[in-house]
Amino acid sequence: MKVYGLIGYPLSHSFSKKYFTEKFQRETITDCVYENFPLENIEQLKEVLANPGLQGLNVTIPYKEQVIPFLNEQNDVVKATGACNCIKIEKGKRKGFNTDVVGFEKSLKQFLQPHHNKALIFGTGGAAKAVEYVLQKLGIDYLFVSRKKGTAKTISYHELKVEILQQHLLLINTTPLGMYPKVDECPDIAYDYLTPRHHLYDLVYNPEKTLFLQKGEAKGATIQNGYEMLLLQAEESWRIWNE
Repeated sequence: MKVYGLIGYPLSHSFSKKYFTEKFQRETITDCVYENFPLENIEQLKEVLANPGLQGLNVTIPYKEQVIPFLNEQNDVVKATGACNCIKIEKGKRKGFNTDVVGFEKSLKQFLQPHHNKALIFGTGGAAKAVEYVLQKLGIDYLFVSRKKGTAKTISYHELKVEILQQHLLLINTTPLGMYPKVDECPDIAYDYLTPRHHLYDLVYNPEKTLFLQKGEAKGATIQNGYEMLLLQAEESWRIWNE
């Protein structure tokens, strides 16, 4: 039996096991199973890797960066982003990929307008690095917004002035703020200054419409959640595991 699975913590929010289990049933794939592997710390990954039937893993919060030392090989996107969310295991070798990049780019492009040429990325974790990679590829300027200032491309929430919000019309939340069950949370920004020219993208998909998206929609902005991105990156993972 070929074993695939998801590592992260916690995994109560994950859709992957249900998605792949239903995919296997729908496509009459009888020699594969997909399991959740909730790891309280990354060192527990060693136990998961000892599974002799293991063929591939998806990686979610908080391990997209911490998993890199466990890889034997990285594709170019992982090298560029420093984040991995898909591992292919073949002949004992573990190769890392980043399917977030594929899912985010394909799902975002259908909403982009010419005025979406500057973006704010909320958060600086592994998912934010995938978003940064895509924005660079698409020629969209960006700033990270974080609780603490880091590089020259990063500002704190306190530094996020109204003028910046008015100039950056693409807003992307890569943080877990607003994810079930903490649905009353959202990035701390001046939502009153959003307009119909803004587009809000929340990588969170549960709930379907986070408080971040609700506040944007109330101001006439276009919105999307991370569900389509998840579907796209899941299918990209399956393609990688079977190529």
